[in-house]
Amino acid sequence: MLDTNLIIQCPTAVKGNEIKRYKNMRNLERFTVVLVTIIAGIFSASAQTPASAPSTSQPSPTPSLERRFLKNILRDQRAIWTSPLHLEKKDANWFVPLGLTTAALIATDRRSADALDNNRARLNVSRDLSYLGSGYGAGSIAGAFYLVGRMTHNARARETGLLGSEALIDSGIVAAVLKHVTQRPRPRAGKERGDFFDGGLSFPSGHSIAAWSLATVVANEYRDNRLVQISAYGLAAAVSLSRYTGRNHFLSDVLVGSAIGYGIGRFVYRAHHDPTLQSASLETPRGPSKLLPLIIPRYERTSRN
Repeated sequence: MLDTNLIIQCPTAVKGNEIKRYKNMRNLERFTVVLVTIIAGIFSASAQTPASAPSTSQPSPTPSLERRFLKNILRDQRAIWTSPLHLEKKDANWFVPLGLTTAALIATDRRSADALDNNRARLNVSRDLSYLGSGYGAGSIAGAFYLVGRMTHNARARETGLLGSEALIDSGIVAAVLKHVTQRPRPRAGKERGDFFDGGLSFPSGHSIAAWSLATVVANEYRDNRLVQISAYGLAAAVSLSRYTGRNHFLSDVLVGSAIGYGIGRFVYRAHHDPTLQSASLETPRGPSKLLPLIIPRYERTSRN
């Protein structure tokens, strides 16, 4: 009788697993298309955000930027989630490769994650680095910019703190939504690791989103200082990599999180930056930075007499 039950039940169980796997793959394909479209929309929206013409007034962040802080976050969220509606054909030049790379990484995530062992030294270093991308780590950096700017009357540092905090909140909201939608178990979750829609919070990497959103704001605010740019993006890359080497995330989690964070940071900067601060910095003897020329508005230098 026992053998008969096994013969009857096993094919049914196998068929049920195959149906579940098929449904998950179909849902994953649809979600990947939607996700990449959202990322592309964020980049497209940030590229189309008009920069205001430089003013002749004394550059300083207006109190209205602080008063509009919460309203700006609501407007950012509306722009982020509706950004796919504003895509153009030229955006396919980069979001198609991003989508293909994401799909390839997802297909090989288990293999790449299993290539790492539980080396204690590497896990400890990865954990320490990842603190910079945590809510309190990245938030403290943004808060320090703002406080130093207020105390020293440094308008650019003050705005960096405000826009950095705004980008972090935007990133946190987007990460929370996507994590609860994808429900992907983490690399060390066991048998179901790497599957989607199975009760996890691995995809995308929240630390990567936070690190890259803040780093992008800082790098754009100080784009006349190449050392600051290299440091900001370098730290963001280190945080992202640490989430993989620490076995907290898959490579696809890190890639998608980094792309989203960069897009959000760029959007926030382009949407709310006071251009008078940048025009003032261009009056220094050092020439304007040519780093990332495609995403930074350029202003003509006036003659200095």
